[in-house]
Amino acid sequence: MTSLIARLAAVLVAFATTLMLASCTSASDGHTDQEHSDEPAISGQPAGYNADDVAFATNMIPHHEQAVELSALVPDRSTNPELKALAEQISKAQEPEIRTMQVLLVQWKENPDADTGHGGHQGHGGAMEGMVDDATMAKLQTLSGPEFDTLWLQSMIAHHQGAIEMARAELANGENVDAKRLAQTIVDTQQAEIDQMNQMLRG
Repeated sequence: MTSLIARLAAVLVAFATTLMLASCTSASDGHTDQEHSDEPAISGQPAGYNADDVAFATNMIPHHEQAVELSALVPDRSTNPELKALAEQISKAQEPEIRTMQVLLVQWKENPDADTGHGGHQGHGGAMEGMVDDATMAKLQTLSGPEFDTLWLQSMIAHHQGAIEMARAELANGENVDAKRLAQTIVDTQQAEIDQMNQMLRG
């Protein structure tokens, strides 16, 4: 009788252990699913930034917004499938980056030192590099076909080159880990796109 009770107790303990492990695994899986997101990952730590970081994000947001605006001109004006795919790629890359920089600026605004940092605004304080002027934007809206493609590629190459210059300045002078990681991504991504666009211009 004692042996039977002991065996039953052992079975119950094993069953309870199995239920606990299954519960832990399920909770772990649910947590993992929640962590997957299409949004760019940032550390969420506003400390450790300087005025160059603030200026980089402040200037790069409208710079990216113009790239998205330029990309939106393509579907109705170009018949080149490669150009259309590139424009879509640029928008999909830069829209999340805009959101990342907006989040960073919100975080930094919580720290009053953001506006009185280490005097780094000089590196970014002038006109944003590579911005397409109003006359060129207006002309692009009147063109279509190969003429549009050529001017668009020339404009976007210059625009990307400006973004890379701004990003390299951030890498040299910035302090924030998230901002510098984004700057490196901009350099890598946009240089590859410049190479592609130059090849497209050469035909």
